[in-house]
Amino acid sequence: MRVRSFTLHLFLRLLPVLALAAAVPWLLAYWLDRGWEVTAISAALLLALMWWVLRRATAPMRSLFRALSGTTSSYRDGEYNFGVHWHGDDELGQLVQAHADLGEVLRAQRQNLVQRELMLDTMVQNTPVAMLLIAAGGDGIRRITFSNVAARKLLHGGWKVEGQRFDGLFEKMPTELRDALARGGDSLFAVREEDGDEDDEQIYHLARRSFHLNGRAHELLLVRTLTTELRRQEVQTWKKVIRVISHELNNSLAPIASLAHSGAELVRRHKTERLGEVLGTIEDRARHLEGFIRGYARFAKLPQPQLRTVEWASFLAGIHQQIPFRLRNGAPEACSRVDVAQIEQALLNLLKNAHEACGEASPPNDDVEVRLARLPQWLRLEILDRGNGMNESVLQNALMPFYSTKRNGTGLGLALTREIVEAHGGRISLQNRPEGGLCVTLLLPMA
Repeated sequence: MRVRSFTLHLFLRLLPVLALAAAVPWLLAYWLDRGWEVTAISAALLLALMWWVLRRATAPMRSLFRALSGTTSSYRDGEYNFGVHWHGDDELGQLVQAHADLGEVLRAQRQNLVQRELMLDTMVQNTPVAMLLIAAGGDGIRRITFSNVAARKLLHGGWKVEGQRFDGLFEKMPTELRDALARGGDSLFAVREEDGDEDDEQIYHLARRSFHLNGRAHELLLVRTLTTELRRQEVQTWKKVIRVISHELNNSLAPIASLAHSGAELVRRHKTERLGEVLGTIEDRARHLEGFIRGYARFAKLPQPQLRTVEWASFLAGIHQQIPFRLRNGAPEACSRVDVAQIEQALLNLLKNAHEACGEASPPNDDVEVRLARLPQWLRLEILDRGNGMNESVLQNALMPFYSTKRNGTGLGLALTREIVEAHGGRISLQNRPEGGLCVTLLLPMA
């Protein structure tokens, strides 16, 4: 019969020793008739015998515990190429098997982790984005702890920079990159090759992130080349501009040419009674074309804002005289420093769009609402309408130049408004209202 209990197994191994320890003192006292002296000596001898037998009986288990302790230390050090074996199917055998299963799990996890680290390192080293990790030491000196291939090529001619002081590398960087780092935050900068023309200019985007790792402050610098992407987008933008201008010119010049020919025929036939109508139509198309070209020129040459302090209550009252809306003023005494002409033009564009979205030629004031509220360091201005809103695609592109869903739209109204707001240090956003319609939000710095 196999004994499965470790406790019972140990007890059965020690049972003969315990029986002998109980019987020997009485036997010696009986044979030698020496009384308590013999009993005391016998007890001492038997205790020593019991200790020796107990050590022998527990030696394999103590060896097993030392092995388990050693493998646990190996696991802590990241070594998993060790195993412990135990002959038996008792509690100790189950403990050893559980320990072996744990080792297999840790070994598999370590292998997966190594493979992921290898894949991540391969991706990081081969990405075109230059990555530089800087750590602050206990002496206050910032040193480079990691760089990928792109960073080494961009900043150090392909040589490794790990361990170097960042200040020393900073002095060797291009002036434009040093200026971008000195400004702080994310930024765009351009680097022109020495004795090169504008075509040799390279455009980069700098992103920087700060965090703490192992109790030390770290900063991650990411430098990405945008030259190819921006030039491709520039080409696409110019193509779109050319298509829009060509379409508008054709729509205006074709009728003008046709009407001019008709006017010449009327003059040749001495039928001048319709000549005024023909010339009036030509004038309308020419003025429309003039306004179209002027709009593009205004967008391309938006001047720097000429700031002066404006009280929003009186300013909005003046705009209300030009186009109707309902005002909800949550900041009656709010003031900002703005370019009056530019902000007025931006608001008129937004209010006109809001009324057109409502689909009414002469909309009442309740259809378009303007809300004014004061935030910490910001003034929030909302223009709300009750139209159909915008789908996701239009929302994403509505602020882009030359994007329009109107048949005769130029796509410059919202883009020009965005340029004006951002030139004032503000932001613009568009969101659909839950109850229907669109909300255009302007955030402008407080005075």
